Amino acid sequence: MQVCINDKNVDIVVEYKNNKNLYIRVKDGKLHVTCNKLVSNEQILNVIKNNIKSLTKMYEKQSKRDDEDLFHYYLGNRYTVIYDNDFKNVKIEDDVILVKNEAMLNKFYKDECWRIFSNRIAECQKLFSNLPEFELRVRSMKTRWGVNNRQSKTITLNSELIKKNIALIDYVVIHELCHFLQPNHSVYFWQEVEKRYPSYKEAKKLLNN
Repeated sequence: MQVCINDKNVDIVVEYKNNKNLYIRVKDGKLHVTCNKLVSNEQILNVIKNNIKSLTKMYEKQSKRDDEDLFHYYLGNRYTVIYDNDFKNVKIEDDVILVKNEAMLNKFYKDECWRIFSNRIAECQKLFSNLPEFELRVRSMKTRWGVNNRQSKTITLNSELIKKNIALIDYVVIHELCHFLQPNHSVYFWQEVEKRYPSYKEAKKLLNN
């Protein structure tokens, strides 16, 4: 069976179980239906048609996630990753990243975080005077791009930032450095940011997206 979603014929995969209810989920570009074996194909199609709007949204979201999973991002550019056991080092050629395996790719990202972030901090520090000595930390964070801990004198940057372009990385670095001057997000804080990064509002929007 198939159903038309966004002018595309989508396969319907039916799995029969002893459950009373009918469940529909989107996976691998298909609609997966779980229902009792007494449910007919006509009934399944009627349920799908009656819920076509919500199923279309589910399908679009899943398709977007599947598309994103096909690519990897580095410094604002999108790459296709090719795995081959013959590769001893990471190579970037045009829009392709060539690596031996996922472990090598993850190590590449980790190493690049430290290299790029350290470099950008050194450059952005030139825009300041009298900053305290501080330590850089890198880790994955779900809700924040950076954290300034004034007490421990550390700046932590989100490892996902390595996927953004240099201009956005600089914004986050400058943002966190400004917290040494102003601890909270007051008007005075944003004035300090704007002195060093005039287009900070645009950068904030891009990161939020």
